[in-house]
Amino acid sequence: MTSADKSAPMAQPIAIDKSKVRNAATVIALRDRATAPKVLMGQRGASAVFMPNKFVFPGGAVDAEDADIPLVGSIPDPCASRLVEDCDGDVVHALGVAAVRELWEETGLILGQRGEWAGTPPADWETFAATGHVPDASALRFVFRAITPPGRPRRFDARFFVVDADQDVASDLDDFDAACDELSALQWIPLEEARSFDLPFITEVVLAEVQQRAADPRPPLSVPFFANDGESRAFRRLRGLVNAETRGG
Repeated sequence: MTSADKSAPMAQPIAIDKSKVRNAATVIALRDRATAPKVLMGQRGASAVFMPNKFVFPGGAVDAEDADIPLVGSIPDPCASRLVEDCDGDVVHALGVAAVRELWEETGLILGQRGEWAGTPPADWETFAATGHVPDASALRFVFRAITPPGRPRRFDARFFVVDADQDVASDLDDFDAACDELSALQWIPLEEARSFDLPFITEVVLAEVQQRAADPRPPLSVPFFANDGESRAFRRLRGLVNAETRGG
């Protein structure tokens, strides 16, 4: 190395400002929903910056690369039109990709179809691709949206998606071997018992909404939205661009 090389400044990694509100996707996987519905949840670690020790659904922030990952099936309407309501830009594709990725990373469950990737999959998708699947977001049903209130160490604009695990997950529902260590104690919890666990407040609210419609696979008539943007808190409903008479109950 020359003296010039020694004195040259080293490139610094680009830092992500985690104080900003980041788009996020959360997956509420339900099984046995017509008879004795159960929901998949896991416990965050004690050292986690965001919601330590709490039982949560699998999910996380949208990555910059998610917008470029191809999907074999996209989130359908009316869910897609509701996702762009009260939103800057079209985030539908990236949210669908993030939901599939987070479910895979945190539980090892696959939302995908058998097939081969058109090119070399990105590093974050290598293990998913190795299962012989390509990601599919068409089973995701948008049911809730909430922005983390100001003052928290992390803030997310979280979209919650229900998926019918019995019909749409392409892997063994009880096999979590491929999961990372983000969540421990992964388990299928009877829906009527889930709110007895140590949950974040917003998770309790979402569970109450989901429990009311657990047996109904159709999208809701509207999506509840807790908008904790800035100093104001507002509750409104997202109805999208589809006429209510054409939607499910």
